[in-house]
Amino acid sequence: MAIKLEKVVEKFYQGLEEGKFLGRKCPACGAVEFPPVYACNSCGNLETEWVEISGKGVMKSIVLPAALSTKPEYRERMKNFAYGEVEIEEGACFNAVVTGINKKKRKEIYENGKLPVPIHATTLQRDGYKTVVFELDEE
Repeated sequence: MAIKLEKVVEKFYQGLEEGKFLGRKCPACGAVEFPPVYACNSCGNLETEWVEISGKGVMKSIVLPAALSTKPEYRERMKNFAYGEVEIEEGACFNAVVTGINKKKRKEIYENGKLPVPIHATTLQRDGYKTVVFELDEE
């Protein structure tokens, strides 16, 4: 069976330039893949279609970056950030960068039993392209 392959990476980054967050939706089971991939991870269907996602979700865990586990360009562009498991409204779960978190904020979130915390997607300008990061929602 021949599969018609699109330029997923190109389409995804073009969407970011237009202010859109794009994923791939499976017409067979309805699962949404983000970041976008061709095959559905839920049912294995090879036919998926582009869909704009809301960018809203929750952060389910928080890991502060250590000296050896961070990218220097993140430290240059973002003062406070963490890594963590993110689940978007459309259902996909993945690891992502979330801004607005420092040691004090992480402690407050854990001590008050606030996980999962609401977040939203935004873009970060890197050298020549945009990438997706998430921000804590205003309380």
